[in-house]
Amino acid sequence: MQLRYSFRIEPTQGQRMALSRAFGCARVVWNDCLRARRDARAAGEPFLKSAELSKRFITESKKTTGRGWLGEVSAVVLQQSVRDLDAAYSNFFASLKGTRKGPRVAEPRFKSKRDGRQSVRFTANARWSITGDGKLNLPKIGPVKVRWSRRLPSVPSTVTVIKDASGRYFCSFVVETDPADELLPALETDQGIDLGLTHFAVMADGSRVKSPRFLRRAEKKLKREQRRLSRKGKGSRNRNRQRIKVARAHARVADARRDFHHKLSTKLMRENQAVSVESLNVKGLARTRLAKSVYDAGWSSFVTMLDYKATRYGRTLTKVDRAFPSSQVCSACGHRDGPKPWHIRAWTCNACGTRHDRDHNAGQNIKHEGRRIRAAQQAVPPTPGPGALARQRTR
Repeated sequence: MQLRYSFRIEPTQGQRMALSRAFGCARVVWNDCLRARRDARAAGEPFLKSAELSKRFITESKKTTGRGWLGEVSAVVLQQSVRDLDAAYSNFFASLKGTRKGPRVAEPRFKSKRDGRQSVRFTANARWSITGDGKLNLPKIGPVKVRWSRRLPSVPSTVTVIKDASGRYFCSFVVETDPADELLPALETDQGIDLGLTHFAVMADGSRVKSPRFLRRAEKKLKREQRRLSRKGKGSRNRNRQRIKVARAHARVADARRDFHHKLSTKLMRENQAVSVESLNVKGLARTRLAKSVYDAGWSSFVTMLDYKATRYGRTLTKVDRAFPSSQVCSACGHRDGPKPWHIRAWTCNACGTRHDRDHNAGQNIKHEGRRIRAAQQAVPPTPGPGALARQRTR
């Protein structure tokens, strides 16, 4: 199993300049290769292979006066930029064919030095290393100080250096781990979760997690910083400094939300063998007057964390279809009482007379539906492979 570990790094002023050169060279190679492929398509020529692009825009470009500065950075960074362009095209073609899961992927676009996020990737061929005093030694950049928050489980295969919009630098390692080492002891408990806005999550056992509303709480400061930015002259140093302040304010909100999602998702997976959650139509809800609150909650990223942590820890995540009437069915007797407006937070079942809290009842129904889905999946026999079908024909 491959895992990614990210840490904050603190490059010196000289190292920041070297990283800026690496970002710029990787961006130029990406744009040159992308322009060549677009020109070839417009001329009706065949799709250019990565080997030809690498030879033309890296090896031969270094010998020219206009691109001679490409030799100032590690060649691995430039080669990886070509590979990243290949991966972007592969995802684009797979999305057009319908073989790629998830939303549609657009065609690769040109990169700009004004993009909020800049990154370069070093593979094992770049001969980067972690020194004895805990620094990250990068080729043609030097040893960079790292804020280690935990130990790496194995030797990393690649490292990506990232600069975000707020001017912070991070290093991201890809490590290989044994799946058996990540598994948690099996439990007999399961949980159902009803996601909402007033309460971020209401569990089937009655526990509630209040929505932190990180964006709402920081909205006043964000508006003030954004107003100050709008008053700065375009292209001035004051505007650039204020832009960084706005980016840092947004980064604090995003970091707090991500930390909240990580802690809650890890807690749920450690305490339950199976977790059931409703698959919400976030894009549809984001087109309503609740759009800001929906994006502030971050349901999609939270469910994504539950998904990969279930695989990592040997748990089960069951997604209940959004069409399931979790708020209309009585969890005590199973009677469907019909749809109810959003302002009704409690109701009484007409069949059995049980008084229900709307969110708690939905959490219980999601839990029961998740159990039914898992039982149905276990009852279906596995599909035989081609070899088994061939043996059946010969009998």
